[in-house]
Amino acid sequence: MELRVLKYFLAVAREQNITAAAESLHVTQPTLSKQLMDLETDLGCKLFERGKRKITLTEEGVFLRQRAQEIVDLAEKTEAAFVSTHETVTGDVYIGCGETQGMRGIIKIMKLMQDTHPDVRFHLYSGNDEDVSERLETGLVDFGLFVGSTRLEKYDYIKLPVHDVWGLLLRKDDPLAKQEGIRPKDLENVPLLCSRQALAHNEFSGWLGKDFSKLRIRSTHNLLFNASLMVEEGLGCALAIEGLVNTADRNLTFRPFEPAVKADLVFARKKYRVLSKAAELFLQYLQKYL
Repeated sequence: MELRVLKYFLAVAREQNITAAAESLHVTQPTLSKQLMDLETDLGCKLFERGKRKITLTEEGVFLRQRAQEIVDLAEKTEAAFVSTHETVTGDVYIGCGETQGMRGIIKIMKLMQDTHPDVRFHLYSGNDEDVSERLETGLVDFGLFVGSTRLEKYDYIKLPVHDVWGLLLRKDDPLAKQEGIRPKDLENVPLLCSRQALAHNEFSGWLGKDFSKLRIRSTHNLLFNASLMVEEGLGCALAIEGLVNTADRNLTFRPFEPAVKADLVFARKKYRVLSKAAELFLQYLQKYL
């Protein structure tokens, strides 16, 4: 598969129309159609369902779209790494990050670096630890910021000099909102909205004194914003890190766990992976200012 053809495929998947995709790519419609048919022949499967008004992806097409996007992103990232010169550092730094206020310190260092090297661009990808780890493994990000329990054998890493505080995001009219903190016994009959990562890692079993999955888990999520909407609508209370959801002017409040449950923040890179000049310089800034 040629990179050019994968870009053609992604354009058609995005536009859902051969004519529109051909215009965006500045190629003729017959040329684009032939390239797509050749791609289907090479892969031995049908990638598109061709309707009268739009083109949709088959199951195989959906799979290829994900992989093709990763391949194109990685190729562009690799090409950009060679743009830097000895006189001026330019290029891109890719960072995967979980939801945490700890990113504020990283962002301040990004600002310090850009003040001196304005041609360096930063690209952030937000996701849970599983998402960040996968992108580190495939080289789609240079660094990853992990929250809480994470296996670190494959990484070189720096522990941030801050930590996150876990607690409960709940409605202001919830009886538990009258308390200063949430104790393990308070969760016995509470409908909970829980991140899939926290549930999979059983991060709170020590604090709770039993397997966390034994509680009333009403739903799971990977990022918190939509869960906060569910809390407002009365579906339950969400396990959350303090400061991630702005509760001002919303029917929401946060109460920390008692005793406190804290999560370490780890900024990591894949061992033995060669960094671009821009990413290497950013690592130097991190080591200096953290």
